Amino acid sequence: MKSGAVIAMIASAMFASAAFAADAATSNKWRIELDGQPLKSGDIQFRVTPSQGEPVDVTATIHSGRAENNVARDVRDAFAAKLSPERFTVEVDDGEDILIKKKEGQPDFSLELIESDVRNVNIKIEGE
Repeated sequence: MKSGAVIAMIASAMFASAAFAADAATSNKWRIELDGQPLKSGDIQFRVTPSQGEPVDVTATIHSGRAENNVARDVRDAFAAKLSPERFTVEVDDGEDILIKKKEGQPDFSLELIESDVRNVNIKIEGE
């Protein structure tokens, strides 16, 4: 394959990635649903990206054997420690869910799960 064609393919792939990132879903409130008891200790990594502003990476360290509700509190505490209280509220809902909401006048934001090496804990993220 000629080098011009390779460069065009790479540029096309980069453009598609940038377009996908720009179209990431935003909401004023997100729910993280956690299900299960961790079989080994590890980290769950999230990224919060305001529609106007820089992304914030949040890492929750989870210890093996924690009950589902305690895992939710660990995740809530990790978000509360990293996100500005002037821009966000973070709370546990129904024991095993975490709600992250923007405060009035703040931009909507996206929330994504980056990585988890915590076995036996299912994570579901939904915009509300």
